[in-house]
Amino acid sequence: MANINYKQFTIGVEEEYMVYDPVTRELKSHEQKIVSEGQKVIKDKVKAEMHQAVVEVGTDICHNIEDAYKDVSLLRKTIQGIAGNLGLAVGASGTHPFSHWQDQLITDHVRYNQIVNELQEAARSNLIFGLHVHVGMENRKMAIHLANSARYFLPHVYALSTNSPFWEGRMTGYKSFRTKVFDKFPRTGIPESFDSIEAYENYVALLIKTNCIDNAKKIWWDLRVHPFFNTIEFRICDVPMTVMETIAITGLFQAITAKLYKLRNQNMNFIQYQRALINENKWRASRYGIDGYLIDFGKEEETNTRALIYELLDFVDDVVDELGCRAAINYIPEMLNKGTGADRQLKVYEETKSLPSVVDYIGAEFLSGV
Repeated sequence: MANINYKQFTIGVEEEYMVYDPVTRELKSHEQKIVSEGQKVIKDKVKAEMHQAVVEVGTDICHNIEDAYKDVSLLRKTIQGIAGNLGLAVGASGTHPFSHWQDQLITDHVRYNQIVNELQEAARSNLIFGLHVHVGMENRKMAIHLANSARYFLPHVYALSTNSPFWEGRMTGYKSFRTKVFDKFPRTGIPESFDSIEAYENYVALLIKTNCIDNAKKIWWDLRVHPFFNTIEFRICDVPMTVMETIAITGLFQAITAKLYKLRNQNMNFIQYQRALINENKWRASRYGIDGYLIDFGKEEETNTRALIYELLDFVDDVVDELGCRAAINYIPEMLNKGTGADRQLKVYEETKSLPSVVDYIGAEFLSGV
């Protein structure tokens, strides 16, 4: 059995932040000023998004979770500083608690204009904020194999990230309403499994040939083999409220990938489940977060979500020290204790009955623990 090079599992983290007016707490266009100022300091690690009240940041390629922590912290500090100088505030939540998408401006950019033109209201109303985690792979052939298996764990990690209980001033009853908004897009959700990288590439080629898409970046699944990089990209999570939550989730995705790779190296395979079954768990995670039950398909029974997350931590435990992400993973029990971003938003609302107070809380937590 070959020794595993754990250094290959590099990490990239992308987060989307909301920009709001510190007085009204409504989402507010920054007129791309945050991006143009940000680019002077952090170059292309800050980008505009489709809606002008959104800023997207992305780390460098990080060699380990420690690098990722430093990079995400620096990005958050930088963006908050620039926003503050412009009289704006920033926060990390999967949805804004009460702003309406109809009032928000769309960024004038060829790509976004095309998307809005094609997807219409589904695109204009897509005012949501996510976390994308890339994990490096030796090649795309291995990436598709591991992505097939990693699909099973998406709802478990998603439950931990839930951070969007409100939509347009209403309590939605969901811990993550963000994916309900995103479901209106085509080519979203849990992907099918693919027999080979060739099968995946043939699928993409067919969509391009028939004018369904112009490039593979318009495949917006919860997990995808990245169109251009040798990475698996995990896209299911709400943007977490704090840096430590982002880093814990990033470490968990890295560990899941490395563990599945290790099994593959030992000629073992993680069982493949149908998309329809995994979707049942995704729905439960979006509705109940960590407070519900997910289905354990092996045992064919409902199991407490927290218990399943602890089982997942046991499953990946033998690769965590090799990767150097023990400290990040050790934060997950604390997340299970404190509640997810959604749980904490709801708690503030219960105590104050005020959505602006929820926005203040989200803003206050943006640099918590940095």
